[in-house]
Amino acid sequence: MADDPNSDVNGNGRRDVAVPMELYKSITVFSTLLAVVFVLLAFVMFDAATLGRSFVRGVVRDAFGVVGLSVGGQPLTIAFALVGFAFLVTGSGIYILGSRFRATEMGNAKHEAGEE
Repeated sequence: MADDPNSDVNGNGRRDVAVPMELYKSITVFSTLLAVVFVLLAFVMFDAATLGRSFVRGVVRDAFGVVGLSVGGQPLTIAFALVGFAFLVTGSGIYILGSRFRATEMGNAKHEAGEE
């Protein structure tokens, strides 16, 4: 793996993948966008978990009411909190994976410093 010029492991074990500049730009834009959307959705879920009068909580409660189920209180709070945590972890993971890429034109700090 260390002989592959498109993949490099830097000093702290992080694996970078070199891609063309256009692909790098696309990956950076869309991974950041998705990460932000997931983090915002996480905060919406946390809001629904903590506020009894949240819009999302009301919509979910009404949706359950349409099918004849009555869900409220603690189970709904726990569900919203878990979904919010899942969104937060997913957004963080997307951002971390998106930051592993670098453009081939950017070079590599390890090789520029003369380290081998």
